[in-house]
Amino acid sequence: MRLTGYDYTQAGAYFVTLVTHQRELLFADPILRRAVETLWQAIPKHSPAVALDEYVVMPNHMHGVLWITGAGRGEALAHAIQPTGIVSMSDILADMHSTANASPLRMLPGSLSAVVGNFKSITTRRLNRIRRTPGEVVWQRSFHDRIIRNERELAAIRQYIRDNPANWEIDSENPQS
Repeated sequence: MRLTGYDYTQAGAYFVTLVTHQRELLFADPILRRAVETLWQAIPKHSPAVALDEYVVMPNHMHGVLWITGAGRGEALAHAIQPTGIVSMSDILADMHSTANASPLRMLPGSLSAVVGNFKSITTRRLNRIRRTPGEVVWQRSFHDRIIRNERELAAIRQYIRDNPANWEIDSENPQS
């Protein structure tokens, strides 16, 4: 569930987790994993107001940090992005607080839900074409998100993503753990 009243079109960093339908180990197949990675890396081509940060594709889920860099309905300022993060986290935080109750919960073009929904739709079609399974469900409904509120959280999330493959044996998403 998204945070009620939060404007998910505004500039900011978001940690997202997507899980495969019934936690199927689809991405244990290197061809399917590579397809998902390629489509994730293409997000900025389809959504120019989005920049990518750390991500990892695991056997039955993926984690990633998405930056919405463009203004959300004119309420948030665009922020300069560096490869390791934003130039001014305090500006992002000020924008987040100024628009936190600005709009009701709904999917808006350029919102986090629209970007992730488009990614899931495109990957579903591509993976079903590769697997020759038209119409099969690939992803669980919805996704988990966390609004990244400061640089300390961002650093911890980046480390969590980097460490995720090494922790697969004890991961709660691993059906064999």
